[in-house]
Amino acid sequence: MQLAERLNGEIVNADSMQVYRGMDIGTAKPSLEERERVPHHLYDIVDPDVNFTAADFREHASRVIEEIDRRGKRVFLVGGTGLYIRILTRGLVDSPGGDDDIRRELEAQADREGLEALHRRLAEVDPVAATRLHPNDEVRIVRALEVFLLTGRPLSAFQEEHRFTDERYCCLKLGIHVEREILYQRVDERVDRMIAEGLVEEVSGLLAAGYPASLKAMGSIGYKEICAHLAGEYPLEEAVRLIKRNTRQYAKRQMTWFRRDSENIWVEYPGKFDSIFSTVMGFYH
Repeated sequence: MQLAERLNGEIVNADSMQVYRGMDIGTAKPSLEERERVPHHLYDIVDPDVNFTAADFREHASRVIEEIDRRGKRVFLVGGTGLYIRILTRGLVDSPGGDDDIRRELEAQADREGLEALHRRLAEVDPVAATRLHPNDEVRIVRALEVFLLTGRPLSAFQEEHRFTDERYCCLKLGIHVEREILYQRVDERVDRMIAEGLVEEVSGLLAAGYPASLKAMGSIGYKEICAHLAGEYPLEEAVRLIKRNTRQYAKRQMTWFRRDSENIWVEYPGKFDSIFSTVMGFYH
């Protein structure tokens, strides 16, 4: 916000959940006041029942960035969905399209035998991809197996050939460093704030509006646990505990992802904003 205000910039969302309408509290979207201070883009652009993909994000973001640039403004891409950022800045892997029959078969296997079995199967045919993917990441495990079954080649081989070398923009990548203990404390405080602001009511309203718990969007952290609570699987206190635990685990995976990118410059905020500003000014000049 401070950088955009000082440098005539606009903010573009790179969070895979903040694109969904009606999912405000659980995704911690910028407030209306913040959006009035600085123009924000790619928030609230699709309904929760839309399967919004990384390729969709790239298409939308590319168009918005072109419009911002045409107006003579600077672009600040903000968010923690690493795949979105990588695909936007480096391009898409040239891997085959999907196959509904294969995907359904793999999803049925996951239902019968559990995700761990599917992850072991992936480890046999594509150990590189299996190492990169969390054993609970059903969507990407299924996709990696789908590619292998369609082509006989591991997805990691396609990725290695591509190496995300399609440089589309000149970027300065900044990551905010926070001590883990402080980060986890902030996670806990944010979850408590979400509950106080009405997360349970938000999820209940989405379910009542006809968006089932089985949707991809409703399976995200915060929504998944509250859906289970509303279904009577466990009390609210347990749902809150699980949201905090799962968010901490996700934050850890995010840090692992971003620390692999050698282009990231790690900064401390808010204490060293002046040095951050100087770094950004150096990039532009």
